[in-house]
Amino acid sequence: MLIAHLPAGFVLGMLARYVRPGTRAVMPAALLGSIAPDLDMFYFYMVDGQQTHHHSFITHWPLFWVALGCVVLPLVKWLRPRFASAAAVFFFAAMIHMVLDSIAAPMLWLMPFSDVSVELVTIPARYSHWVLSFVLHWTFALEITICAWAAFLAVKQIRQRKLAKAACS
Repeated sequence: MLIAHLPAGFVLGMLARYVRPGTRAVMPAALLGSIAPDLDMFYFYMVDGQQTHHHSFITHWPLFWVALGCVVLPLVKWLRPRFASAAAVFFFAAMIHMVLDSIAAPMLWLMPFSDVSVELVTIPARYSHWVLSFVLHWTFALEITICAWAAFLAVKQIRQRKLAKAACS
């Protein structure tokens, strides 16, 4: 996935708002959770020198997010119950990130217990730059679909706000 993580988080945030209206923190939580696994990119570029595939880092281990969620979610529910929905959405968004990455990139779903990588499709390096190989592969249509869905929801929300504002005037 190159461009669809944040839009997927937006879609999740919109769906969470629909399910739990009035919970303002779910959208920021969904957006942050959707890109949180890629925070390892800072290390990848600034420290590692691009020597290790960033999916090998702990932030791209699905079991890391499951374990962290098992610790954090009960604490949030106990200490700050009004943020429990947002915390759950954050971890759900991080897991969606893992699923999306598994489509066309190797993911270590059972790390640290197994280093077996899982990916739905292997994208061959057919072009001079790896980005072209991804963008010109059929799996990129899924990313475009997610982005279009997010754009549709955003436009719909803007229109609803304009209508609500006009009704109040």
